[in-house]
Amino acid sequence: MATTTQQGPTSSAPWPEHFRLTGPSQRPDPRTHAYRRDIADVALAGMLFAPHFARAVECHVASDSVMVLSEPSAEARAVSQLLRGEGFALLDLSGDWAWGRCLHDDYVGYIPRATLDAIAEPTFRVCAPSALVFAGPDIKTPIVGQWPLGTRFSGAIEGTFIATENGYVHARHAEPLQAKADDFVAVAERLIGQPYRWGGRGAGGIDCSGLVQVALGFSGVATPRDSDQQRALGEELAADAPLRRGDLIFFPGHVGIMTDAATLLHANAFWMAVTREPLADVVTRLLPDYAEPILARRRLA
Repeated sequence: MATTTQQGPTSSAPWPEHFRLTGPSQRPDPRTHAYRRDIADVALAGMLFAPHFARAVECHVASDSVMVLSEPSAEARAVSQLLRGEGFALLDLSGDWAWGRCLHDDYVGYIPRATLDAIAEPTFRVCAPSALVFAGPDIKTPIVGQWPLGTRFSGAIEGTFIATENGYVHARHAEPLQAKADDFVAVAERLIGQPYRWGGRGAGGIDCSGLVQVALGFSGVATPRDSDQQRALGEELAADAPLRRGDLIFFPGHVGIMTDAATLLHANAFWMAVTREPLADVVTRLLPDYAEPILARRRLA
């Protein structure tokens, strides 16, 4: 048993001044629990022992996008991606790297510290597959950027455009941040043809669980990052139950979305793109390697 006292900086969000660890220190899922040998999120103080605990400082991504990496190195494996305007809970700064967790799903990793900055609280998000950013409120002005689906930004309506601190986005390509899509599958269908990118969530490509997470996010459904975590969503369907639009199909290390009773929409490395194809074709392709390719069928509602 260990008792530790931590004093944090003055803040409107108080944190525990005392905590008690009873029994052996636990090692929770490192993907969504921020701890290292030298430091841990203070939210884990009653769960494990660490030499130091840090309270997260909420930041926003100011670059167009950034890959979340497993190690503080540009050569490290990507584990996820953050888009402009999305939040990052900063726990540690070392050299050029920031360590912490993504605010929307608690996924832990490293990003370049230069990608974080103080920006206005986002009020809009891109709802088109991508949105051009114009130099002025006119489609004939130069293009100064291109933001993917899900990018968050602040702005003010000016005619048919939204004026942002980085340029002008056409109002048809964005919606208020609090808007909710009635059909998350339709959101995913907007990304058909996008390149497959491991760890991607829309900028330069997207992966299978990223597609599910981003699409469900537009419907207001908080969704974990990885496919094995997403298997907790909804209710399990019997193997012989008829499928319908919106059902999630889980394979070893993979997930897809049914667009109807027979068709799967998924970001996949076979076609290296977001594609729509018969579920039976996907199962047949996996049969040489897996006797039971489908691990689970889940229905959200």
